[in-house]
Amino acid sequence: MKKTIIVMPVANEEDTMEKILDEILSLPYDNLYIYPVVDAYSRDRTEEIIREKEAQNSKVKCIFYRESKGVISCYLEGFHQALLDGAEQILEMDGGGSHLPSEIPQFLQRMEEGYDCVWGSRFMEGGSMRQQPLYRRILSQGGTFLANLVLGTRLKDMTSGFEGFQRKVLEHMNLDAFLSTGHMYQTEMRFYCRKLRTVEVPIHYVGTASSLKSSSVMEALRLLFQLKQNEPQVMGAGNKQDGKS
Repeated sequence: MKKTIIVMPVANEEDTMEKILDEILSLPYDNLYIYPVVDAYSRDRTEEIIREKEAQNSKVKCIFYRESKGVISCYLEGFHQALLDGAEQILEMDGGGSHLPSEIPQFLQRMEEGYDCVWGSRFMEGGSMRQQPLYRRILSQGGTFLANLVLGTRLKDMTSGFEGFQRKVLEHMNLDAFLSTGHMYQTEMRFYCRKLRTVEVPIHYVGTASSLKSSSVMEALRLLFQLKQNEPQVMGAGNKQDGKS
């Protein structure tokens, strides 16, 4: 298998961090690495647990991002670091247990088949959402419908954060040009990659009962129409690969 790095922003995940890392490390792949990205927002033992695992296993690399501006900046910093370290494939997933390590193989299989991007989908046949209030499911599915309508995309799920990329996709992106710093990031990424060879795979999302602020919804709507009217020069702009750890 090509060298594959999992980028995983984490914060205050001490209850699940060791379990998630162990489950990924137990997968039968010699060339699979994990880059948890943590910042000062995390106040519990999350970083300590990652550092301990890093000392035990060379496949784990803890990235502390001092310049973090939130979870999306941590995703993008992780991409920078993975590219610098020679990743040929990059997976993005959550470190709090919402995304299941057991579903990683299907992403790797589809990328080995030559797809540029592999999107995790909760809403296609075989996918699901668990432990989520009804309004969150309505927002996610409604957001997907609206995004497809406005942006001309045709995906079953436009907001999932479990996804995989070939190196060339992120290498030829200007990661600093993304507009979103919140929930719209996943939709924005799918929009930029709409002309590439992509495929969706079913995932079983295990969520929480956390609330979604109305301001986040309004920001997402604003960015959605901004993307439609004035698409930033992201694709083909080139990646500076100047991250710091």
